[in-house]
Amino acid sequence: MSAQPSPTSPASGAPPRKGSVDLATEFLDRSSPLGRIRNLLHRYPALSPGIVLVAAVIIFGVISPRFFFVSNLSLITQQVAVVGTLAIAQTLIILTAGIDLSVGAIMVLASLVMAQTASANHVPAPLALVIGLIVGLLAGAVNGALVTRLKLPPFIVTLGTLNVFLAVSLLYSNGASVIGQQIPDLITSTGNTFSVDGVGITYGVVIMLVLYIVMAFVMTKTAWGRHVYAVGDDKESARLAGISVNRVLLSVYIAAGAILAIGAWIQIGRADAASPNAGTDLNLDSITAVVIGGTSLFGGRGTIWGSLLGALIVGVFRNGLALAGLDVLYQTLAVGILIIVAVSLDQWIRKARS
Repeated sequence: MSAQPSPTSPASGAPPRKGSVDLATEFLDRSSPLGRIRNLLHRYPALSPGIVLVAAVIIFGVISPRFFFVSNLSLITQQVAVVGTLAIAQTLIILTAGIDLSVGAIMVLASLVMAQTASANHVPAPLALVIGLIVGLLAGAVNGALVTRLKLPPFIVTLGTLNVFLAVSLLYSNGASVIGQQIPDLITSTGNTFSVDGVGITYGVVIMLVLYIVMAFVMTKTAWGRHVYAVGDDKESARLAGISVNRVLLSVYIAAGAILAIGAWIQIGRADAASPNAGTDLNLDSITAVVIGGTSLFGGRGTIWGSLLGALIVGVFRNGLALAGLDVLYQTLAVGILIIVAVSLDQWIRKARS
């Protein structure tokens, strides 16, 4: 009598084990063209925003020849300087799976302190800049302490401090702006321009680019940068690996505060004034730049340079749509669609296994 096939053997017709199906599915996904693209985008987060930026520049250049005018390119770079700087701070926090809704408010408070101490209190301009930097550090430390000590969600913490810092700014300034003529030249010098092949570049743009170079080096070449990525990827695994998670988180918020103070200096030069009503919506613009730039809202994946690309994409879209004659409402609509597409793309890319 012949032997009957085992219930678990292929001859029995029983379905293979679940693990085998998963491995086979993963292999087929990796080997498919779409799977290879997804893994490539997972490995290089800045690639997709780079492609979008190049495509946007080409499209808007075709739609409006004025897009490539020297004066227009200069305007785009100046508009990106403030948002691009705030995006660096926002990137650090989002890489740890947090979010900061107070970046614009901290920048406003630091700018008012710089301008007021130099103009009304007659503090030397270099010292006024240092005091503004300290304000940014303290504001970041407050956010970080609330997140690490009280274990509150970053979204709730920064939503609360957004209102606190805005109120403090209004009380400190009595709701009044400080105009450029009252502010020492050193503090407004970030708005001064110089020419590069006919394109007017402000010193604020240079400062922003230097910040990107420094922070890109820090995030990729130092232990602190690797710890930030590790904490954002998996806090518990980072803790088991010997990383002080709370210390890293606190340092991230403090570093973000310092960067926001530098952004305040750039903002004063850009507007030639310090106003309690300026830049309060920049928190959303900074988040937009970071998300479009390929940094995952779930933490642990993204690059500093991607955020610069994201800020440029937002600037190019707003400028290009304006040149095309579209109302500002449609510009906002386009940016909103960009955010949804970027988050959806991030969800899809996250399915790729490194």
